[in-house]
Amino acid sequence: MSRPGHHLAIYTGSFDPITLGHLDVLSRSRLLFDEVVLAIGRNPNKSALFTIDERIDLARTLVDELVRNEPSGALVRVEHYSGLTVDFAQQVRASAIIRGIRNVTDLAMECQLAITNRQVAGIETVFIVTGEAFAYTSSSLIQQIAALGGSLDKLNTLVPPLVIDALRRKRNDPTNELGRLAKDLLAE
Repeated sequence: MSRPGHHLAIYTGSFDPITLGHLDVLSRSRLLFDEVVLAIGRNPNKSALFTIDERIDLARTLVDELVRNEPSGALVRVEHYSGLTVDFAQQVRASAIIRGIRNVTDLAMECQLAITNRQVAGIETVFIVTGEAFAYTSSSLIQQIAALGGSLDKLNTLVPPLVIDALRRKRNDPTNELGRLAKDLLAE
């Protein structure tokens, strides 16, 4: 729990999968807060590629690596939540919600959400602009490339090697939706 004068923020998303853009925003946010919770939620408008446990494992491994490589930033912990983001923010006593902004399209959508969150729950949103190399990187795009047979190795500028390996396992598993799609593409 947060203490007076202790600025805890939550960085929320589905992180399905976590990308280098997500890690870039997390790295930048560590310079602004005392503690950051990377909060993995469920987007009801999307079907998940990775289970919540798989996303937590990937995120924890990558966050541990980030913190080892950048020891001077804020503490980071990975948690998952269900329900409304503002309820989770209040539960952990966050002073802000972090949202990554890639481009002007993100900004328009995120501003509406930020205003709503402030009116409904009295919590501020801090926007962090991702590095220009990640301006058009999204988890949905990564999923599409993987599902449609794109080269996973060429994703190395968008996702960490750990994620590429996890995508490869999904694509090679015929019981997984990604594996079924890949099999169907080969049959065409």
